[in-house]
Formats: sequence, C-alpha cells, structure tokens
Amino acid sequence: MSLPFSKCKLAFGLLISTISAGAVADHSWGNYHWAKNTSSFDLQVVDSVTSDWQSELNNTLSQWSSSSVLNLAITSGDDTSNTRKRCPMVTGQMRVCNAAYGNNGWLGLASIGLDSNGHIDQGTAKVNDTYSSYWQDQTEKNHVMCQEVGHVFGLGHTSEDGSSQSTCMDYSNDPNSQWPNQHDYQMLSDIYNHLDSYNSYADGGSSDGGSCNAPPGKGCNKNSNGAVPLGVRVHRDHDREVWVAARNDGGLWVHHIRRVPEEYLDH
Repeated sequence: MSLPFSKCKLAFGLLISTISAGAVADHSWGNYHWAKNTSSFDLQVVDSVTSDWQSELNNTLSQWSSSSVLNLAITSGDDTSNTRKRCPMVTGQMRVCNAAYGNNGWLGLASIGLDSNGHIDQGTAKVNDTYSSYWQDQTEKNHVMCQEVGHVFGLGHTSEDGSSQSTCMDYSNDPNSQWPNQHDYQMLSDIYNHLDSYNSYADGGSSDGGSCNAPPGKGCNKNSNGAVPLGVRVHRDHDREVWVAARNDGGLWVHHIRRVPEEYLDH
C-alpha cells in the first residue's frame, strides 16, 4: 500500500535530508529529536540483549550519557528469544536488541517512531547476530552498537565515504571510531538546545513507561501502534538504506539500516 500524499512529501523530505557526500559538519538525522521541556532528560532503556552484547550496550550507554543533554538508564529488561526477535517498541522509551534476524543484508537497524508533531516518541536499536563472522572484530561490535543507539537520538552520520572522524557515527573501519567524540556531543547540544511544550519520553522509573505530560494522543501519551511496518524504501546506497511507513496516529515510522559489507554476504 502506498503512503498518503502528505506522507510522501514527508518521506521525500527525509530522503533529501539523508543524502550527503563525504564528511559532514552537521550530522543531525532529519532534525528528529525527542520532545522535552527541560534542559536535559533521562531516557529509559529496555535491555533486550544477551550476555554476548551486554558489555557493548553498557559501554555505549555510558559513552552517550557523557552528553550534557542526555542521560541513559536501563530501567527494565527482557532478553527472551521471542522478545529479542520481535524487539517491540515501548512508548516513551528505547529498546536495544540482538538476535539472529537472518541473511537479510543488514548488520544494524535503528527505528524511530515520530508522533504527529514530528518528535521521536519511541525507538529501537537492533544488531544482527546472523553475521557472526563480522562481529569477531570487537571494535566493530562497539562501533555498530554505538551508531545504532546514536540514530535513536536523532543523529545521522559524520561520513558516508569511508573516511574517519574518529567517531562511531562515521562509516570507517578505523579502530578509533568506536565511540562518540566531542563533535557528537556538540551536535546533541545543538539538536536539543530548545524547549518543547511537552515530553515525548517517559518520565519515571517504572517499566510501564512512568508518568507523561504529553497532550492526549501525542508523544508518550498514546496507545500502542502494534507491530511496526518497514514501509517503503526512500534511499539506498552502498552502506545504508532508509525506509518510512505511516502510523495510524498521523506520525511516521522511520528505519535506518546499516548494510552488511559485500564480503560478508551469503551468496
């Protein structure tokens, strides 16, 4: 089913915003961000990774929490096989999962939900265990985990030509590109340098999402949308794809795929 005309325009805008060449100074992802009405915010993380990825997740959350505008805390967890395979969204929170998702061509998949105001109100970061040979390189495990989580905050890539900016948000194989750098933290400060009229993240420590001050039907104060569709592909290049799907509440689902290097594909 095709997207409505208004959604197509949004998807086209997304496409334009994701195309870049070489290194980029501004690497926000389509200006997407979580709504907040305070200078900084705590984003709850649902831990759905196995022990094979626990240290990478913990280190990633610690590194990103060095930002002055964002603090990440694991508040609940479910690492059962079924949950990790489905990696269901949790309104107002971020879930991180690993599983053998199959020979589908992607290493990492970051998905965000946008409410009808265009604010992120939920997100997931997934890493694909099917390509186990790729994960023998510890620096790449760190790199991909850190990058997929970074997308859920609204960050794009600092480069897409293989050049290194010594950050996990680039597409290089540089062992120095495992974690955020100062430019990433500055980018987050720029993205979140304003106040919104409501919070799209869950405010509280309970596993059911805590309290929420968003308007009815918006942000974290809305009903679940069920299974998240992949939608239509709006961009593809050598290293990545972007997909968009319409939500029933007037928002969008947006997916950022990190593709598997050609030499690791099962031909």
